[in-house]
Amino acid sequence: MLPSAFHPVLVSARLDSPLSRWLWLIKWILAVPHYIVLFFLWIAFVVISVIAFFTILLTERYPRPLFDFNLGVLRWSWRVSYYAYGALGTDRYPPFSLGPEPDYPARLDIAYPERLSRGLVLVKWWLLAIPHYLVIGFFTGAVRGGWWGGGLIGLLALIAVVTLAFTEKYPRDLFDLVIGLNRWVLRVAAYSGLMTDVYPPFRLDMGGDEPPDRMPNPVREA
Repeated sequence: MLPSAFHPVLVSARLDSPLSRWLWLIKWILAVPHYIVLFFLWIAFVVISVIAFFTILLTERYPRPLFDFNLGVLRWSWRVSYYAYGALGTDRYPPFSLGPEPDYPARLDIAYPERLSRGLVLVKWWLLAIPHYLVIGFFTGAVRGGWWGGGLIGLLALIAVVTLAFTEKYPRDLFDLVIGLNRWVLRVAAYSGLMTDVYPPFRLDMGGDEPPDRMPNPVREA
């Protein structure tokens, strides 16, 4: 049995060094092919989530092939976000892949649930997740505050790379905070995507690695 502190969504990242002092200025252009593909992948993600909703309601199971596909979309999105303006933590171009890509510096894994609650599937993606939506809206800029459209994560990543441009160093404390914020967002994405019944904690787990007491033993490769 997994420890009670275990969370099924595992997010990790490695800060690459050295990083280019100026490549971040054009990453929005370099990432365009990924954004185009992800646009269609996220349409598929929504469609599959609807299919999974009815399947869970009837069988208490999320079909494994559908689960793996949606996990792949989240992995792909996290890698692109990490390369681009969700962290700017690597200059290594993201692969066009739904797979785990264990050698890439940004990794994500979600433990497959053998059973999911029929009752929770009716309310968790909208009602129960509302408090988290309010929080991550601030993190990501989904809730526009007027003066900054990129959210807190984008602002912190920008501060980090401006510092990098002048000092050749990405501030480690900022990196840990940015990854912690992204970890929160990805946990909520998995929960609202019906991929787990474990409610996301209102807790900022900072750093590139998951806290050791939050991980299963042995750790599955993300």
